[in-house]
Parts: sequence; C-alpha cells; structure tokens
Amino acid sequence: MHSNDRQPKKVIPIVPESVSLYEARKKIQPRSISGKFTSWRWIMVWVTQLVFYGLPWLEWGQRQTVLFDLGGLRFYLFGLVLYPQDFIYLTGLLVISALALFLFTATAGRLWCGFACPQTVYTEIFLWLERRIEGERSARLRLDASGWTFEKLWKRTAKHGAWIFVSLWTGFTFVGYFVPIRQLGGELLALRGWQIFWTLFYGLATYGNAGFLREQVCKYMCPYARFQSAMFDKDTLIVTYDAQRGEPRGARGKNGAPAGQGDCIDCTLCVQVCPVGIDIRDGLQYECIGCGLCIDACNSVMDKVGLPLGLIRLATTNGMAGRWSSARMLRRVVRPRVVMYTAVLVALSAAMIVSLAARTPLKVNVVRDRAALSRIVPGGKLENVYRLQVMNATEAPQRYRIGARGIDGIEVASEPEIAVGATESQWVAVRLRIPYGAAPEGAHPVYFEVESLGPALARVSEKASFLVPR
Repeated sequence: MHSNDRQPKKVIPIVPESVSLYEARKKIQPRSISGKFTSWRWIMVWVTQLVFYGLPWLEWGQRQTVLFDLGGLRFYLFGLVLYPQDFIYLTGLLVISALALFLFTATAGRLWCGFACPQTVYTEIFLWLERRIEGERSARLRLDASGWTFEKLWKRTAKHGAWIFVSLWTGFTFVGYFVPIRQLGGELLALRGWQIFWTLFYGLATYGNAGFLREQVCKYMCPYARFQSAMFDKDTLIVTYDAQRGEPRGARGKNGAPAGQGDCIDCTLCVQVCPVGIDIRDGLQYECIGCGLCIDACNSVMDKVGLPLGLIRLATTNGMAGRWSSARMLRRVVRPRVVMYTAVLVALSAAMIVSLAARTPLKVNVVRDRAALSRIVPGGKLENVYRLQVMNATEAPQRYRIGARGIDGIEVASEPEIAVGATESQWVAVRLRIPYGAAPEGAHPVYFEVESLGPALARVSEKASFLVPR
C-alpha cells in the first residue's frame, strides 16, 4: 500500500452563495417631450384636478355640492340626498365603472392608466415640479450623481417642500369630501384627531406614491397591470413599434442610411421619455401604461430626419401583421366584444339614471315593538304596536300622514300625522287596532301607507304583520 493512499482526502468547503430574487430599483428620470399625446395627458391632468380640488368648494343651496356625511349617514350629490338604504346605487356605479374599464381596455388598451389614473396624474404633477426646480433630465442626472453641495441642498429642499405642499392640500381636499370643507380648516387648527389623521394619511400616500414609488406602483402594486392582458386581443389598439420598418437599427449619416438599414436610428429617445423606463421596441410589455409619450418622441425624431411618422404608433396586432391602413384597423376595433360592452354599459347607465329620477324621496322602515306583541284594549279591540322610521330624503321639512290597510276595520290609533325635518329621519310609535274577531288567529299581512302632505308628493307602502293571539 502506497503512503499516498493512507493520507486523508482534502475536503473542499462549500461556501453558500446568496442570490437575490429582487431586482434593485433604478431611478427613472423621464425626459420631457411635446406632442399630441403629451397634450392629451395634460388636458386630463387639468380636468381631473379641477374636478377633484374644485368640487368640494361648490355649494348647492345652503350646503356643499358633494358631501359624504358618514356621521349623519347621509350622502349629498348635487340635488340628491342618499341614505345607506340606497347602497344599490353605489353597487350600480361600481358595475358601470368596471364595464367602462373593460370597454376602454378592449378598445385601446390602458387608456385609464396612461391618462386618468390618480397615480399617473400626480406623478405628472410631481415631475413637473421637479423639472421646474431641478431642471431637465440631464441636469437632474448630474444632480443625482453630485455630492451634497449648497445647490443640491436648496434644490432638493425646495422640491420636497413643493411636493409636501401639494400632498397636504390633496389630503385636505380628500377629507373635505367627508367633512364640510369650509369648516375643516378650523377643525384641523382645533387639533381634531381623526381629521388630522386622515389628512396626513392621504397626504403621505400622495407624497410617497407620486414622489418616490412612481412606476413601482404601476409595475408591482396595481393589479390592473397583471390582468390587463385578459382583456386584450389582436384587434385592440396598443402602442406598437413597427419592427418591419424600423429594423435593423442604426445611425444615419449625412448621406442617409446604408442599404438595408431600417428607419430606427437607435436614439433611445423613446426609452428616455417613458415614465416606467421600458423599451417599447422590445414588444408589448405589461409595464406599458399606454401613455403614448414614446410616440411623440419618435415622431419628433422622424420629423427631424425627414422620414414618415408612425414608426411607433397606436395599432393593432392584426393590423401591424397585415400592414392594414388606419381606417381598416379602426373598423375592426368595432367588433362584437366592444359592441356588447357598449350596449350593456349604455343599458345600465340608462337604468341608473331612470331609477335615480324616479326615486321616491321618502323611506320607511317598520320594526315591531317586541315589548307588547298583541293586546286587548278598552273598547273590545285588538292592538299591535310598531315603530316606524320615516326618512325625509328632501331638503325641505315635510309632513306625512300614516295609514294602514290589509284587514277589515283596521285603524291607526296613534297620531296619524308627523313632521320630519329636512334630510332627517324620525322614529315614531304607531298603534294599529282591529275589532276583536275581525281576523282569525295567526299572523296577517298589513300595509303601512305613508304619504307626504306637502308639495313634494311621495307615497310609500311598507309591509308588516298583524298578530292575532289564540
């Protein structure tokens, strides 16, 4: 036996290697661009924010135009006063909103994300403030790479101060939809806890999402980015790069492009303007929010180099593959799926409007008084006691008359008329009597008839049961 065979074998230690499953975020500094899609984005910013910030300050009569009074369980929408019993209208609104989202997505992709989503709108506002204070993309990149000089300190301080101001004003406005906004300032100064909490909470959410998270919300937090593809098909208009025309890429000299080279000059401007930092030339990606800024950027380059516009454009998969004209693609967009969504959406919206217009401004709830289910009273009559909640859904005081029907000889033995203030509800005890022996033993259906006596005519019939003991 050799001496080498008796030597112990050397054991090589295995060093575990740590592999991160999460990609480190690279800060995106989008470049500003002008064009048709940029203009439409700013139009939507102005429209949505004028509505959001301005609506709570408008008055309807002697109250706020839109106010969700959770404490009083009343919801004021222009001339409507809604109660929790009108929850069906909120359900209808949510269904209509979902159908509208399906329709827009099936027709032209992520229109909501690119033009009207609050995350998109506030990110655009924050980016505008950032550009005004720190400069354009190249200046911001240099500022990020530089040390903490006086210039960087004051610019960052000014930027975050502007962001915090917008965020707090946004939080203040949001709370103003639930607390009368003209009183909210005084309540905040009086250190009302919940008002301060929700103002700061919504302001912090705006500051964090629009100032720091930005595209992370669209890419990882928003579920819509994940299931949008289920609503796409090959006839959906999406932001598309024309690879047949653009490839192979390459720079163009003074004498033009070499033979066989495509129209894309590989300037990467489409990537620089993208708010989520993707390259649309790699094909459709779930991160794309369909904002069209890459279209504006590419068209500006094509215009400068004297090439036809539309290297990046809104097109369908079928249209791009078949080299269809824009008119033919638009005709195919109006397909059975889109027609069905439109028909259902129009029908539900019409039904919602008709239901709101025909809504009775009076609501009645009946609760049996369980302390005295049934009793015989002087005069040989049988009496049942109920409690009625009468809700006046108008903005003027009303008087109501209470009657009953369902059993021969039934009468209201309590005060038949009540007064209810504007947008108020009132509980009232009501006694119903029938002659003894007018009905056999058991439970018998009866109906309370409540009608208004004023100019706002309303009549409600509410079912209850009259108990005849053995």
